[in-house]
Amino acid sequence: MRTELHVPSDLRFLTIVENWLLGCLEMELGDHIEWPRQSNRLRLVLAEAYSNVVRHAHRDQPNLPVLVRLELKERDIALEVWDHGKGYDLSTYMAPVPEQMPDGGYGWLIMNRLMDRVEYSLQIDGRNCLKLEASMSEQKV
Repeated sequence: MRTELHVPSDLRFLTIVENWLLGCLEMELGDHIEWPRQSNRLRLVLAEAYSNVVRHAHRDQPNLPVLVRLELKERDIALEVWDHGKGYDLSTYMAPVPEQMPDGGYGWLIMNRLMDRVEYSLQIDGRNCLKLEASMSEQKV
C-alpha cells in the first residue's frame, strides 16, 4: 500500500494527519499487531515530525503545504514528511541533557528511539524529507 496526504502547515490539522495515518495502518495491520501500543508509538513520532515542520520549517510561510507519504510493505512502514523550509543541519544537533532542562531538542532523540531508522535529506527538488522507518512485526497477543 502506498498513499499520501497534502495538508496545510497548521497545528489544527494534526488530528487529521494522525487519523489518516493510523486509519490507513489499522485497516491494513489492525488484526496482526498489538495495535494500541504501535499506534501510540506512531502518533508520538508523527506529532513530533509534523509539528516541527509547522513550527520551524514553515514558521514564516504557513501557506506552504506539508506532504506526508506512507508506504507499507508486508509489515514494514516507511513514513516521509516533506517540507519547503530552509532545512536543518543535523551536524549542529546536540542531544539535550535533561538535567539542564532545555526547552527543545528532544524531537530527534524521540524519533530515533521509537523508529528503526530515521533519515533526513536536505533540498531534494526544493524540499526536505524526513524519512521514518519501522517494522510492525510484533505479533498480536
